[in-house]
Amino acid sequence: MQDASLAFEAPPSAAQELRGLSYPFGRWTPEHGKLHPVADGVFWLRMPLPFSLNHINLWVIDDGAGWAIVDTGLAAPSCKDLWRALFEGPMAGRPVTRVIVTHYHPDHLGLAGWLTHKWGVPLEMTRGEYLLARVLTLDVAAGPPSAAVDFYARSGWSDEAIGHFKAQSWGRFGRALTPLPGGYKRIVDGERLTIGGRAWRVVTGSGHSPEHACLVCDEAGLMISGDQLLPRITSNVSVYPTEPRANPLGDWFASLDTLEALDPELTVLPAHNEPFQRLRVRTAQLRDDHMRKLDALETLIAATPATAIDSFKTLFGRAIKPDELMMATGEALAHLHWLEQAGRAVRVGDGGVDRFARI
Repeated sequence: MQDASLAFEAPPSAAQELRGLSYPFGRWTPEHGKLHPVADGVFWLRMPLPFSLNHINLWVIDDGAGWAIVDTGLAAPSCKDLWRALFEGPMAGRPVTRVIVTHYHPDHLGLAGWLTHKWGVPLEMTRGEYLLARVLTLDVAAGPPSAAVDFYARSGWSDEAIGHFKAQSWGRFGRALTPLPGGYKRIVDGERLTIGGRAWRVVTGSGHSPEHACLVCDEAGLMISGDQLLPRITSNVSVYPTEPRANPLGDWFASLDTLEALDPELTVLPAHNEPFQRLRVRTAQLRDDHMRKLDALETLIAATPATAIDSFKTLFGRAIKPDELMMATGEALAHLHWLEQAGRAVRVGDGGVDRFARI
């Protein structure tokens, strides 16, 4: 490997402590489109997102003869331009050898089709993530299916919200991606990928997405965590109309168990916020936060049966904006379904609306 410090600007090295976590580079925010070494041959790349969460962290690994890319950014002209500048600048002279994507969400998968086509390499993903992405790109209609309308009506949406939902087109997922390749190279839990002469172990989790892949390099003491472990925000864990009785929060808790079995000294390279250490402190924080919400929900439904909509104030502590309604509903149902599966709540139907009551 080349000496990264000679070619690229390193982030500051002054560690900072915050809420029990250690940030080896402090709370420093890198400039979009620049490569910054975080370890020998491993580079931090930040790209913009047009949301309140305004960035995503991508990772570029020196692969000897070329470059391995982990996650790709959104399919936006600004992100393509940043990649082009890198290929003509600091990454020039060596090809991209691999494109690995942690999970199917567009900020991670968005430019995978473009990058794999440009460099003639396969897209590497877990089966569950690739197949779900392919299904979602094909699931397009003039309006939402009746099953989706019924799902949100049963969650307690108002007639006005349902009317607005029915007026929207269905299947906009593919608009956030460049066309996916027709095939892919499957990666599986426990597999060891050799990148730049070092082994990166695939560790999968669920809850946020069906088969999310993290990459752990024990030799370098690093974990690329995608959205499975973030230092200051909580990954979305939701129920969707395509699997209306799912228990994703149960999957999420099981995945926290998996992460807690890893080396606690790993430096975690997340998709959002900054690299951090003390992963078991963070998994405990995430578990405790969800358990507090579950206990509060159980108190709520002990007083009177509640819909997903009824639980918003208890879960989020603020008013939910119209553009947040779908995500908030999915999160609320994830918590209510966990209580139901744990035998702490029962579903009661009333006029086409599902309410949950304490057993």
